[in-house]
Amino acid sequence: MKVAIVILNWNGKALLEQFLPSVLSYSKNADIYVADNASNDTSVEFVKSTFPSVKIIQNSDNGGYAKGYNDALKFVDADVFCLLNSDVEVTPNWLDPVIKEFNTNPSTSIIQPKILDYKNKSYFEYAGAAGGFIDKFGYPYCRGRIFNTIEKDEGQYDDNSEIFWASGACMFIKKEVFDSLNGFDESFFAHMEEIDLCWRAFNLGYSSKYVHDSVVYHVGGATLQESNPQKTYLNFRNSLFMLVKNAPGHVLILVIARLLLDGLGGIKFLFELKPKHNASILKAHLYFYGYLPKLIKQRKQLKKRANYFKTTSIVWQYYFKGNKHFNCL
Repeated sequence: MKVAIVILNWNGKALLEQFLPSVLSYSKNADIYVADNASNDTSVEFVKSTFPSVKIIQNSDNGGYAKGYNDALKFVDADVFCLLNSDVEVTPNWLDPVIKEFNTNPSTSIIQPKILDYKNKSYFEYAGAAGGFIDKFGYPYCRGRIFNTIEKDEGQYDDNSEIFWASGACMFIKKEVFDSLNGFDESFFAHMEEIDLCWRAFNLGYSSKYVHDSVVYHVGGATLQESNPQKTYLNFRNSLFMLVKNAPGHVLILVIARLLLDGLGGIKFLFELKPKHNASILKAHLYFYGYLPKLIKQRKQLKKRANYFKTTSIVWQYYFKGNKHFNCL
């Protein structure tokens, strides 16, 4: 099985300098690429001079995560793509359990490793933790992370189990599956495009897995900090995008419910004295309603599959029932 590790870069020389050595040291059986999104720093020159074995793909513009990978992966020859953030430290033998899972279970199409926090290595990391799920209204959460509650890794998720979505911070996907899905939806630009991809994969019958013996450490927020209102905007907008595209049933009811739930989120931001985040939610909805005709067209073209959610409402579970850990759901 031929594996290619593809690291998307935009003005990330410092991150490449810090984290690329671990990838090179512990990925002897894989080809390593840096896909550059038209950086204007010296990161490409740095990689060429310091790590000559790393292949460089230079995209013509900064199309974000989605377009960046769509453009770059056309030039990568492999059976499996590993999409790896530039702020991830990998560990010895991290590839072996993943390759074993692919070889042992041919139905497995997408894999996520255990993602721990680089800054606090005994805890899971926000973006993916021990594998992702989603509720009926399109709110994502993880084993090990629900909203802003992060669990300590005490072995509670030391299993190989089916998940709904794999984190874009470190995602393995078979090339044939990525191609069959026509890659990422480029209208997302960044954030949640991997959940949309996994949702479309789920609807076509593909399986996503979490493999606990493969461990990586993710810094997180290297591109957009959690406190950045732009991240709030993209997360709320893109969550609505993928809900309309992929959810079965009466989508109008789901959208109305989301309008009410997101309104509560906006009120929460106001009480927290974060008016810019409240404005980001409003901006996300306004853009979404303008884009709705295109989403409806996509919805008609995409296959749907029921029973995609583990809990009806993660908002209800977390804020009203007090279930802040995945195992309590």
